Amino acid sequence: MDEVVVVSRRALVLMDLQEGVCGPTGAIGARSGASEHAASRGLLGHVAVALEHARSSDDLVVHVRVCFDTDGVRRTNRSAAFDLFAAGGALSEGSAGVEFCPEARPQAGELVVTKTCVSPFVGTGLDDILRAHRVERLLLGGVATNFVVESAARHAGDSGYAVDVVEDLCAAHSEDLHRFAIERTLPTFARVISLRDAYPTVVDPIGPTK
Repeated sequence: MDEVVVVSRRALVLMDLQEGVCGPTGAIGARSGASEHAASRGLLGHVAVALEHARSSDDLVVHVRVCFDTDGVRRTNRSAAFDLFAAGGALSEGSAGVEFCPEARPQAGELVVTKTCVSPFVGTGLDDILRAHRVERLLLGGVATNFVVESAARHAGDSGYAVDVVEDLCAAHSEDLHRFAIERTLPTFARVISLRDAYPTVVDPIGPTK
């Protein structure tokens, strides 16, 4: 009987790269500073490059967004901070704020995960989906570095995944918050790597990175 060989995969997991969070006119991004910081880092340009390379490889591509139902029934995070995110409908179903930024838009057949909290793993079935695809290593990017990226890295590390945070694919509400997460917090739970580390065939220029 022939031996069955199980081949493990990587997944590129891009989180909360949506108009309301980091788009140039996003309600949440403009108020928090995330839109400005993402622009200063050339974040969305880097995301477009990463997606191009992921799609031409065997990496599973996962897009995560935060989106609230209008009645709030499916909302899992009930903290005061999330009251602010849910208020005003900026991230409600059907609003412009939940749409992915053009550079981060999913292609047909790519996995889209919708959450109502910080972590992409809570209430979404993401862990089961990754394991069904034999994923063992995650490449993480998103906004904000010290929120969704850090939360995902902690959860994934505790769940047995090898975790790489792609620094070029992250932005926060300020450079100070981004740098603290990248230099002080995230190395405890993950490797912090560059876009070129993740995809060595990336060529210059990939845009500004502060």
